[in-house]
Amino acid sequence: MSLLKKLAGETAWYGLSSILGRFLNVMLVPLYTNTLSKAQYGVVTDFYANSAFLMVLYSYRMESAFFRYGADEAGRQKAYSTSVFSVLCTSLLLLLGVWVFAQPIADMLQYPEHPEYVRYFGLILAFDCLAELPFARLRLEQRPIRFASIKMFWIGLNVSLNLFWLLACPWAYAHGMHWVTAVWVPGLGVGYIFISNAIASLAAMIWLLPELRKAFQSTFDLGLWKKMMVYALPLVLVSMAGVVNEMLDRAILKYLLPGTRDQNLAQVGEYGANYKLAMLISLFTQAYRYAAEPFFFRTAKNQDAHVLQAKATKWFTITTLCGMLGILLFIDLVKYFIGAQFWGGLGIVPILLLANVLLGLYYNFSVWYRLMDKTAIGAWISVGGALVTIVLNLVFVPQYSYWASAWATLACYAFMSWATWFSGRKVYPVPYPLGRMGLYAGVTLGLYALSIGARALGLHPILMWGVNIALFAVYPLVVYRLERKELGGLLGRQG
Repeated sequence: MSLLKKLAGETAWYGLSSILGRFLNVMLVPLYTNTLSKAQYGVVTDFYANSAFLMVLYSYRMESAFFRYGADEAGRQKAYSTSVFSVLCTSLLLLLGVWVFAQPIADMLQYPEHPEYVRYFGLILAFDCLAELPFARLRLEQRPIRFASIKMFWIGLNVSLNLFWLLACPWAYAHGMHWVTAVWVPGLGVGYIFISNAIASLAAMIWLLPELRKAFQSTFDLGLWKKMMVYALPLVLVSMAGVVNEMLDRAILKYLLPGTRDQNLAQVGEYGANYKLAMLISLFTQAYRYAAEPFFFRTAKNQDAHVLQAKATKWFTITTLCGMLGILLFIDLVKYFIGAQFWGGLGIVPILLLANVLLGLYYNFSVWYRLMDKTAIGAWISVGGALVTIVLNLVFVPQYSYWASAWATLACYAFMSWATWFSGRKVYPVPYPLGRMGLYAGVTLGLYALSIGARALGLHPILMWGVNIALFAVYPLVVYRLERKELGGLLGRQG
């Protein structure tokens, strides 16, 4: 139980940077959706969706290879130096390629008038990729405080620059303070979002220079690099397929929808804004992943490693379902995170919330093939999920718009979580309490159904708030009733 408490503690620290930090980042969504048009926000959504594909190529999952070959302290420095040198060389080459061919790339993305957007993202990806391995080392060395500090600094700087250029400068200019044109160009708009990100990413990388310098304490090991690449390359396929599952809908909607470019981008913007609401529960998932991935590698040889993983997955499920229920019951409040012009897409939020819960389960179930060096199996599962995403989007988006993309996302993650569990149940038998996890999912959906039924009765809004608060309180009571003994152990008390 002490190891499980340690995982919970590390998750809390990573959550400080991930949840609080991303909360600040989420606060940019109201700024964007209230200062940009749907089409302009569609541009932002489109570029970040496409950049996710490039990030996989920039990093080619060397951080996972580092976890694998640097888990033992004896070989950590050699693995770290080899991986950093490799990523440094490829990042510089890819940045050069993006910079030189910015115009053809912009033409392909249907933004011929803005090749500078492509160059901005070339810089963002290079800086973020170079920071990835130092962050991975901090996670492996169990230094969550420094990790959280740098992440919070990155997000705080990014948010501050956005507020300065998108809010403060236009306000000052409108009130006669034209001196702001020395640092601000009217009409640049979307470009300042990308510039802010690039500056923040560069600043974070500079803060990580002490960790980067450690790479020069050893030399590049060609033999080790080959082993790391053999391990990582299947994960590149996994990641690329994962990006297809997570981002492809937003990247191709503008090509599949029947309207003009601006009309299609408006739909992309509406879908992307509501996707942000559904991803609120992914804040915890991200924090959990930061802690869980190195944790499971460190404890893989423990006698009770399988039991630990089963319990961690159960509590992960309990927590994410609680977040899902909170968003669904209080959507009338949560919706103010996005501008009113985007509320037409709120109907897809329940679908995408459930999809994100399943994605979190997939991350838990996929630990087995990472620990057993069976990453090729994970690659095939991810490819299967990507095919589900691609086919459903191509077939149904022209008729059903982004609703088809939302259902495709749910279908994809349902398939991947099932396939990963099914393929590992005999090879790496983790005793997941699937019945108990399914029960909590049923309670969550049942409470939401009761809320919908109460709303259909036309209750006064204040009374409706009371009903939803009462329904939300039922969930932790059920959890406490069923998990009282184990929860007491986690909190340091006897059952």
